[in-house]
Amino acid sequence: MPRQGDLDGRGNLSRKALVEFTAWFLKVCQDQVTFMAKLFALETLVERLRLYAERRGWRPEAWLLLERVLQQGEVPRGDASRITSLKERSARELLSLLVDDGILGSDTPKGPVSLRFPMQAIELLFPSLFPET
Repeated sequence: MPRQGDLDGRGNLSRKALVEFTAWFLKVCQDQVTFMAKLFALETLVERLRLYAERRGWRPEAWLLLERVLQQGEVPRGDASRITSLKERSARELLSLLVDDGILGSDTPKGPVSLRFPMQAIELLFPSLFPET
């Protein structure tokens, strides 16, 4: 490839080619982020989590716990009672139910819980990922 001017390199070393490639690459990245954001529809994930809790037949306090975990990323197990306003034993039973279901999980048996996405929840929580056929 011929030089693109006195200050430009040739072929792969061309500054003009680098600028064009970088602009193209950033457009592709932006397009992919936009596409995935629409696909996951994170702005409505809260409502889909509420619907999941209702369909599983859990008590309403389960939703409060799921919402808090979604907002914070993870929640210490001891906070379940405070978040749900349930007595300690009832809160532990509810937390155990959510962990057994797979919607909440932890790296250790006594560690903080975080949101997980079990297979039975994927179609409801992320409907655009699995369009109906």
